[in-house]
Amino acid sequence: MPRRDFSPHMRRPVTRQNKHGKIGAFGLAAALGVALASSVAPGALAQTMEAALARAYTGNPTLNAQRAAVRVTNENVPQALSGYRPRITASADIGASITDANIPGAGTSTSRLGPRGGGVQIDQNIFDGGKTRNSVGQAESQVLGARATLRNTEQNVLLDAATSYMNVLRDTAILTLNRNNVEVLEEQLRQTRDRFQVGEVTRTDVAQAEARLSQSQSQAILAESNLKTSIARYRQNVGAEPKQLAPGRPVENLLPKSLPAALQGALTAHPAIIASLHGVDAAELQVKVSEADLYPVLGVRGLVQQRYDTSTFGDNRTSASVVGTLTIPIYEGGQVYSRTRQAKETAGQRRIEVDTQRDTVRAAVVSAWGGLEAAKAQIVAAQAQVQAAETALSGVREEAKVGQRTTLDVLNAQQELVSARSTLVTAQRDRVVASYSVLSAIGRLSATTLRLNTQVYDERKHYDQVKGLLWGTQTPDGR
Repeated sequence: MPRRDFSPHMRRPVTRQNKHGKIGAFGLAAALGVALASSVAPGALAQTMEAALARAYTGNPTLNAQRAAVRVTNENVPQALSGYRPRITASADIGASITDANIPGAGTSTSRLGPRGGGVQIDQNIFDGGKTRNSVGQAESQVLGARATLRNTEQNVLLDAATSYMNVLRDTAILTLNRNNVEVLEEQLRQTRDRFQVGEVTRTDVAQAEARLSQSQSQAILAESNLKTSIARYRQNVGAEPKQLAPGRPVENLLPKSLPAALQGALTAHPAIIASLHGVDAAELQVKVSEADLYPVLGVRGLVQQRYDTSTFGDNRTSASVVGTLTIPIYEGGQVYSRTRQAKETAGQRRIEVDTQRDTVRAAVVSAWGGLEAAKAQIVAAQAQVQAAETALSGVREEAKVGQRTTLDVLNAQQELVSARSTLVTAQRDRVVASYSVLSAIGRLSATTLRLNTQVYDERKHYDQVKGLLWGTQTPDGR
């Protein structure tokens, strides 16, 4: 049986039955090309998977929050670079002073002064034990790690959006299959009652048909509930209600040719692993930053002051000085030593987390690859199952006409056909989702790889804008 794509259209498809009540070729096509009732007006263009992913890429709040986190991390770099730059402070003071003096032989005197003045001080770091240099390196590693985390978040968001898209298609198709089954069983029940009236079947046959109809109605209600849940998830992940969804197709052309190639690519380029490696770099640099507090600090201080009424009324003094400063830590209660040991333990933890992340990625690749292969095989098997179930139902109906089959046999054959069609729909959905899962597991699921029709976020733009900023509190437009 040829593979059929399925997509929802704006109206519930009309089920055509032959004289035996069996859903024919059009019925199966309608079941796989299903509708979201009252979604769009007639003639509206179908929404594609690519359009849904592009919308999720630009509007998903989780992804936008992670972009904001990258911009927050970017600010660590200019903060670290400030250690190379001078620190300039200005100060001013004003006051009043009254002095009464009684000097033997000279009498008494009163002095009233208004001491005031101001000055500018400049402190320039020359050597701080490598603290600034290592802080800058640490900040840059944190930026690279945040970018890798952003790419991993992008993968997760796109995978969730693709899964939601296919879940809506699957659940809409299954709902239509169950509704069509209800119609067929209603017709079957009507025919059984007519035959009961003329004595061809017993009351038991009527009861069996009624029970099977009730069961199918219950399944239709459950399918409708599942569809509502999938629509809610779609709205959460994509940011809009599903309209007229076009068929979803796998992205197997973007995948490696073999599992070993997929594993090799994932273990070297997966953003989660890259983020962990940058986390190791940042942790190791933190050790050096902590150790720097044990080293001497050398700097230069320049000071210019202007003073008035310092000792006599109306005096005016200007002073300037340049002083070299050397601070040598001797003992600070053991705090720096403890912070250094703590940083070393953190670095060891980060190295272990890299191994854990590699194992996680490896398991995800193998699992996703196996899921894709299984989905392909399930489609072939389900297509054969549907074809066989159609043939069996047709034969059972013909045999029932001549009394060789019971009503229960017909009902069972009908149920097997519905189950086979549902299995085919699910397998088609699983193949598409599995292909996206493999692409995500190897670290290549992105707007660039999928060539989505949207502006790709440039995480370097904001970094370039703030890295060299010397002053200013206004946030650059790096979004």
